[in-house]
Amino acid sequence: MRTYIFILSVLLLQTSCEDIIVVDLHTAEPKLVIEASINWIKGTSGKNQFVKLSLTAPYFDSIIPPANGATVIIKDQKNRVYNFIEDGMSGIYKNTRFTPIINHTYSLEITYNDEVYSATETLKSVVPIDYIGQTLTGGFSGEDTELKAYYTDPADETNFYFFEFISDIPAIPSLSVYEDRYNNGNQIFGFYSEEDLEVGDRVTIRNHGISERFYNYMFILLQQNSNAGGGPFETHPTIVKGNCVNQTNPENFPLGYFRLSEVAELIYTVQ
Repeated sequence: MRTYIFILSVLLLQTSCEDIIVVDLHTAEPKLVIEASINWIKGTSGKNQFVKLSLTAPYFDSIIPPANGATVIIKDQKNRVYNFIEDGMSGIYKNTRFTPIINHTYSLEITYNDEVYSATETLKSVVPIDYIGQTLTGGFSGEDTELKAYYTDPADETNFYFFEFISDIPAIPSLSVYEDRYNNGNQIFGFYSEEDLEVGDRVTIRNHGISERFYNYMFILLQQNSNAGGGPFETHPTIVKGNCVNQTNPENFPLGYFRLSEVAELIYTVQ
C-alpha cells in the first residue's frame, strides 16, 4: 500500500510543478524577399512573367506579408525596359510583353521603401528532355517509384541545370541541381524518388538552364535543407545571399535571387 501511495504522490508532485515558460524571441526588422525567376518554357512566347516580393516574418507567423507598392523594372542589354505592375495588393508584379532572348543579359531594379535593389543575370538555354525512365521497385525498401528524366548535355560547353519534380504527393517540390563537369556531352538524367507515388499519378518535370552562380547558390541551400530536413525556404543555419544588392543601404541586404532560364517541361503519368 505504501508503494502505491508513494507513486501517486510523485505523480501529483510532477503535475503540480509544471510551469508555463514564455520564450522571449528577438525579432529583426523585416527584410525584402525577392523571387524573380523569369522562366521561358520551350514552345511558348515567354511574354507572361512575374516577380514576387514579400517580407520576412517572425518564425511562428503563418502568414507571409507581401511587399506592396514597389516599382519593379527589368531592362535588357539593348536598354528595352519592361515594367512589372503589382496585381492588386498581392506582392506579385506582372508583365505581359516580356521578350526572352537566349544569352542576353538582363538587369533587375526594384525600388521599395525608398531603397533601390538591383541584380544582373544572363538568360541561359537548356536542352530538351529526351525521355523518362521509370521503376516501381526503387529505394531501400524496394517500394519507391523512381523517375529518371534523361537529357543530352551539349559537348564542349559548360552547363548547369536546375530540376523540379512536382507532384501532389509531397508538400513541396523535389529540387536538385546538376553540372556537367564529369558528363560533358553525354546523356545524363535528373532523378526523383517517391514512396507514395502510384500508377496514374502525374508528375510535372522541369529542367532549367542556369548560371554557375545560381548553381552554387542553390547547391548551398539544398545542402542546408538536407542537413536540417526542411524545405529549401525553411529557416537555415546561415543566411545565403543571392545576387540581389541593396544599392541604397548595403547592410539591409535582401533575400532571394534574380534568375532567367529557358525551361524544358514535361508532364509524365506514372505507368
